[in-house]
Amino acid sequence: MKQVLITGASSGIGQQLAIDYANSGWHVYACGQNQRRLEQLVTNLDATSIGKITPLVFDVTNLEQTRQVLAEIETLPDYIILNAGTCEYIDNGVIESDVFKRVFEVNFFGIIHCLDAMQSRFTATTHLVFISSSAAYTALPRAEAYGASKAALSYLANGLAIDLKDKVKTVTLVNPGFVATPLTNKNDFPMPMIVSCEYASLKIRQGIEKQQAEIHFPIKFTLLLKAIALFPVALQRIIIQRMTRNAS
Repeated sequence: MKQVLITGASSGIGQQLAIDYANSGWHVYACGQNQRRLEQLVTNLDATSIGKITPLVFDVTNLEQTRQVLAEIETLPDYIILNAGTCEYIDNGVIESDVFKRVFEVNFFGIIHCLDAMQSRFTATTHLVFISSSAAYTALPRAEAYGASKAALSYLANGLAIDLKDKVKTVTLVNPGFVATPLTNKNDFPMPMIVSCEYASLKIRQGIEKQQAEIHFPIKFTLLLKAIALFPVALQRIIIQRMTRNAS
């Protein structure tokens, strides 16, 4: 049975990935903080599913706890999807250190902790998948903490793709646009071209299977942001200001 490890599997994209992989016959190590939600994943499987879900409860912001729980896995799965994340916005450019610390602790250092805990067991068949965000392409208003953490994560993934070239099979970076999740449900602004978790899961699984270096969707939205990122910084700022003003 093929195996995959998914962090942040108790909700959103991670939850959908866990269900879809298990329903496709995979053994899923579903990682998260909420034991009840992780255990509910098992009941959400199709009655005919031949897959399996093993809940692993830990907090990725706690390095020792992360090391301890992940050490319980006898053999690491070939697919490791580092998906755990959070989002907090700032208003009117007012910086609050605690907000940035909380966001980076999950979105960046949570990934670092998982890598620290597993890196000694990476093999030539290991496929690392980093779930970042299209917010890393260009600066967006109110997203200074979230976007900066995802930009750092994208840099990390691309750097490791070079440094681990001879140690792992593939490193894939995933940059979704807006996806309907419990996190985005809290947003109080328009989210153009938002897609479902089911759509996101399908695109991610397809891209992983093809061993793509980058997976991004929905394509019209992400290509727009990629195009904007090619302009000089001053012009990028003007374009984003006008886009977000018109959207609101």
